[in-house]
Formats: sequence, C-alpha cells, structure tokens
Amino acid sequence: MKKRSGLYPCVQADAAAVGVVSQAGGVALVETVRAAGLDQALSQALEPWRKPTAVHDPAKVMIDLAVSLALGGDCLADVAVLREQPGVYGPVASDPTVSRTIDALAADAPRALAAINRARAAGRARVWELAGEHAPDHDADAKMPLIVDVDATLVTSHSDKQDARPTFKRGFGHHPLWAFLDHGQDGTGEPLAVVLRPGNAGSNTAADHVTVVRDALRQLPDHKSRTRPGRRVLVRIDGAGATHKLLEWMSGQRLSYSVGFTLPSNTAELLTLIPQDVWQVAHDSNGGIRDGAWVAELTGLLELKGWPPGMRVIVRKERPHPGAQLRITDIDGLRVTAFATNTRTGQLADLELRHRRRARCEDRIRCAKDSGLANLPLHDMDQNRIWLAVVSLACELTAWLQMLTLVGHQARRWEPKRLRHRLFSIAGRLARSGRRSVLHLSSSNRWTSLLLEMITTLRGLPEPAR
Repeated sequence: MKKRSGLYPCVQADAAAVGVVSQAGGVALVETVRAAGLDQALSQALEPWRKPTAVHDPAKVMIDLAVSLALGGDCLADVAVLREQPGVYGPVASDPTVSRTIDALAADAPRALAAINRARAAGRARVWELAGEHAPDHDADAKMPLIVDVDATLVTSHSDKQDARPTFKRGFGHHPLWAFLDHGQDGTGEPLAVVLRPGNAGSNTAADHVTVVRDALRQLPDHKSRTRPGRRVLVRIDGAGATHKLLEWMSGQRLSYSVGFTLPSNTAELLTLIPQDVWQVAHDSNGGIRDGAWVAELTGLLELKGWPPGMRVIVRKERPHPGAQLRITDIDGLRVTAFATNTRTGQLADLELRHRRRARCEDRIRCAKDSGLANLPLHDMDQNRIWLAVVSLACELTAWLQMLTLVGHQARRWEPKRLRHRLFSIAGRLARSGRRSVLHLSSSNRWTSLLLEMITTLRGLPEPAR
C-alpha cells in the first residue's frame, strides 16, 4: 500500500449509489413552503397558465427556482441541483420546460405578477399569523411602526439586454427599486415589492417611489384596498425620497415617513442661530451615547413653503472619522446631514437613530444579490420581471424560515451565505422503510441538531386550510 504525506487525508472515491442527498438542509425550505401554504396559494393563482396536459405545475416551477436560488443558484439552469434529488424535492421540470414557463408568464407579465403577488401576500399573512408575538406587525402602532425601507441598486448587464442602459456610476445595466420590510435589530428583513427599471432611471423619480411603496403596502397582511395605512407604517428612504410629490402622497396616505433631506446653501448661517444648549447628544447604533455627534431641530429656521404640513427637519453634526474626506457642504470641520420626518413625538436622538438604521436596507439588497439579484439572466424586460419575482420568493423563504424557527438564536440574523455553509449544505442519506421516506442527516456536523430542531418546529405547525 502506498502511503501519502500531506495536510489532508487520502480517501478513495467511487460512484456507489447509497442514496446520498448533498443539499439535505434544503428540506427546511420545503417545509417552510408547506407551512406558509405558498404551494397551494401559488398553484391556485397560476392556474390560468397551466395547460390541460401539462405535467409540471407553473407554481412548482417557480418555487423550485426560488429554492434553488436560496441554496446558492443564480440562473434558471441551477434548478438542476433539485432535479438530482427527486426523493426530497419531488419531480423537477427540465430546463426547456422551465424556460417555457417563464416565457408564458412573461407574455402576460402584469396579470402574472399580480397573481404571484397575491400568493406571496397570502403566504406572508399565514407566516405572520404562525409567528404570533414574533411577527413584525405584533403590537405595531404609531410609536412602534412597521418599517418599510426603500432603496435602489444597480445590476450590471454583461450583454445587450432589453432596457439595459448606461448607469450614473458609468456602468451598464438596470436600476431596480426595492422595498423591504425591516425585522429590527434581532432579525433580518423580507422583500415586499420591486420595480425593474432601465439603468438610466433617476434615483429620485417620485412616480417610481409611489409605485413601489403602494405595491409594498399591498403585501402587508392587514392591508385593505382603498384604505389608508396610517401612522403604524413608517417609510424610510434616503435623500432620493425627498421630493414634493412623494412626500405629499405619503402625507395623503397618513403614512409616517423618514427621508434624507438636502440642506440649503445657507446652512452654515442657520446653524449659528441654534443655541449650544439646544443641541442633544446623538446615539450610536446600540442606542448609547455617541461621542462627537449632536442633533437638533432645524424646522423653524427653514423656508418650507410647498412641503407637506407637519414636516420636521432634524440636523446632525459630527466629527468625521479619521481619514474621512469632508464635503463642500460640511461646516467647521464637522459633517452635517439632515432628514425630514412627520413624527411628532420622541427624542430627537431616537428619531435620528431610527433614520440611520435605514442602512440595514443595504444588507437586504446584499442578501438579494446573493440570492439571484446579481444576475438578470434573461433578455426581455418582462422575463426579468418574472425573475425578480422568483428572487423575492427566495428571499422570503429564507426570512420566513428564520422567523418561524430561529427566534432567540444567533442564526436568526445569518445571511444566505452562512445559512448555506452551515445548514443547507448538510448532507444526508435518503432511506425508505415501508411507505415512509426517512432522511438521515450527517451526525458529524455540529449544526445538524439545529437543523433537526428547525424541521421539527416547522412540522409541528398547524397545516394551512385547503
């Protein structure tokens, strides 16, 4: 026998059929689909697109694609990972069938997307009901509102796809606008709505913001058509949201808002009018005192004619981090920023901290790009709109899984990459006994016990009504 030296053991490899499942952790995603009733809701919603002799339900194709993205895929062909494990994921459509399904939905994109969104809203309502006191809307009111973050991102296109345009960052691609629901410090978030736009779409286009916020509100479980959401919903946006049209529309809907605000050119003179004892110490990300940062209200010193009534402008000044470059709008060596809100109560430092936490939306976009958003794989705009619906489903499945099974655990905040490496990639062996299939998970993996606990929790939830 020939011995080898090195840092790794030498093992023999063969192709013996022993029922090995390589992505056994994906069973938790399948159980999430079942618990949310998403398979039933989506199958019913997409019934008009199922041909009488079709073998594969369009809903199953969409969910298979979403699960493949949650497991790390980034194109239609990556559904092959599921196809190789029919004992776990059931029959999976071939690549041509998947493509034809996407084409059929894209041929009537507005109606198809409306149907998909209805199913998503039904699944969300079911999950939030199961989550109980851990649901995002539990005890939500004007003081502790549901928070919807809106932000745009650039998606690079490496070929000449429909409506791919030069971007403001000298790239080439698309400029989708997203709305995410924030789960707070102890959680992640889930996508509510997206508007796919050409790469040269404006960052502060009010009509696009109104559309994405309106679509996001329709995803909330207690939303009723032709009713105003009220102050229990807060919309956070960066400076792109500070437009007259958008703020007037949100005021008309009685929404709470917190948006970045561009200060006038005479801000330096205005700040000198604020007495030193009026400035309050700002808070850091954990709610503690932030050294070298202060906040004050600037509303009474500004000419706000034309802006919605009740709008407040709160300004923050702080010493920049070492090495940071000051901007031309900064004053006396201090970085100055501001935001506008219609919230009338609360300490200024708390309101300013609430607005700065809008940066969590960047985390949600990063997770979406790790779940299929980084690549718009199809040519036509409507095809890619259907693709973004699949991306939304993938992000929602991950968020719902964490909400239902990981409350109080550090994994509640894990991003897709860590979930895949520690949970979804756990291997197993599929065995059959009588009429039952049993998935034996790897006992040597330190995260197997957590995965088993998650699956047990999901299976213990009451089944959705049929």
